[in-house]
Amino acid sequence: MLLDTPVCEFGKKAPDFTLSEPNGESYSFKEHMGENGLLIMFICNHCPYVQKIVKQLAQDSKVLISEGINVLAIMSNDYKDYPEDSPEKMVLFKKQNNFEFPYLLDKDQSVGKAYGAVCTPDFFGFNNKSELQYRGRIDELLSAMRMIAKTGKGPTEQVPSMGCSIKWAH
Repeated sequence: MLLDTPVCEFGKKAPDFTLSEPNGESYSFKEHMGENGLLIMFICNHCPYVQKIVKQLAQDSKVLISEGINVLAIMSNDYKDYPEDSPEKMVLFKKQNNFEFPYLLDKDQSVGKAYGAVCTPDFFGFNNKSELQYRGRIDELLSAMRMIAKTGKGPTEQVPSMGCSIKWAH
């Protein structure tokens, strides 16, 4: 089912979290904040919307990281019902797509819920004060994150991201 994300709640503080990659290495929001901000993205392996943009996602993330904006990807889907999103397949997906950022497993879906994530992909761009400044599509992501790095503020006009619904456990 195709869903759109809500509009950006400018200035909303990011909920802190600690999640692990399938290999067990853990990352927290606070510890991973970049000098110029942090991009949190909710993605998964099997979503056709993510698959369509995954190469651009990997390339844009490399650019952002080189400019002091860190990146974390989170997989919140219920992988028991969607085995294509299993931890083992996450490892493969990261490797196949040359992700230079952590790809974290939200096993209990608490982080997805805390952020109000709606679909995959769902992008949350934060300034270096942990304030939300972007909630839009990948098309404007690079320019929006650069604007946030430079001014601390995101663009006032943002086009909501769209994609597949997050698969919540029942």
